Amino acid sequence: MAMATHFSFPFNYVVSEGSKGRGRFVRKLVRAVASGDSVAPTTSEKVKLGGSDLKVTKLGIGVWSWGDNSYWNDFQWDDKKLKAAKGAFDISLDSGIDFFDTAEVYGSKFSLGAISSESLLGRFIRERKERDPGAEVSVATKFAALPWRLGRESVVTALKDSLDRLGVSSVDLYQLHWPGLWGNEGYLDGLGDAVEQGLVKAVGVSNYSEKRLRYAYERLKKRGIPLASNQVNYSLIYRAPEQTGVKAACDELGVTLIAYSPIAQGALTGKYTPENPPSGPRGRIYTREFLTKLQPLLNRIKQIGESYSKTPTQVALNWLVAQGNVIPIPGAKNAEQAKEFAGAIGWSLTDDEVSELRSMASEITPVIGFPVEYL
Repeated sequence: MAMATHFSFPFNYVVSEGSKGRGRFVRKLVRAVASGDSVAPTTSEKVKLGGSDLKVTKLGIGVWSWGDNSYWNDFQWDDKKLKAAKGAFDISLDSGIDFFDTAEVYGSKFSLGAISSESLLGRFIRERKERDPGAEVSVATKFAALPWRLGRESVVTALKDSLDRLGVSSVDLYQLHWPGLWGNEGYLDGLGDAVEQGLVKAVGVSNYSEKRLRYAYERLKKRGIPLASNQVNYSLIYRAPEQTGVKAACDELGVTLIAYSPIAQGALTGKYTPENPPSGPRGRIYTREFLTKLQPLLNRIKQIGESYSKTPTQVALNWLVAQGNVIPIPGAKNAEQAKEFAGAIGWSLTDDEVSELRSMASEITPVIGFPVEYL
């Protein structure tokens, strides 16, 4: 008896491609159906976040830059950048991406002239729902483990403050932004309290080492609460989560790895060259010397992308998705970037291409990441 093969047709991909791209995609689709292989998911397909019941899109949008004037935006925030951020939000939703990651420290009040990223995201959500009451938005935010915050109550209090800034009664994902110098048991208990109080659907951590990740997983498990995610710095040219055992532990425990800086803060887009390095603090990280060593890899990424009618950015993000159990959250400053990010899913690199890029990237000494991930 013949078995029927079921698949979803990635309509967004076909519409966006030229005739050459359509022909290539149809050939791949026919081969996949004939062989029984799975077909690449559509942009808006959702996956479960770890062992929680929360489902999110396979790619999210990071909003660290929204309202920030201490690291991004050339140290200034203005109405033009506000309008651009609003465009990024709307185009993301229009493209089927509805998972947004923010934090209470983004656009910190301690930075004069900055605007809270949470407040901006909440504003954009309200404005969107006024036009489209049925719009769905999944919000993730984070607790800052500041030294003076003690006990489980500090987590719930901070979360309620975030909810006020966002203008919502609950969020989808609440994360510990980094491990504290002390009091981490209380922070984890606070996450559990937030779940039980109905303030959040799922909980996660960020910048957690393998050892800390396993401890957090077990402590929450005792209360019947799954640790949904660990958000860490992860990209083609920064693979510390693989080297430290974090990625393997996430896979073993069923904890989703959320990848921040998945395009290495723009270094993998091809936008920057030794003659045109990034401005601001990023220029001290991605130096002319580093960008010179990066060029052969960028050239190959570009070549591979051209065979799919995809940009280097989309190839770099697709490479991460190909690692399995990974949700990249690139930061979108404007509508153009958001639209490009959406084009990173709904198709797949071949296994050989994934391996080749990994091999080439392994020859490049990575930049320094967030120090606490090695603790």
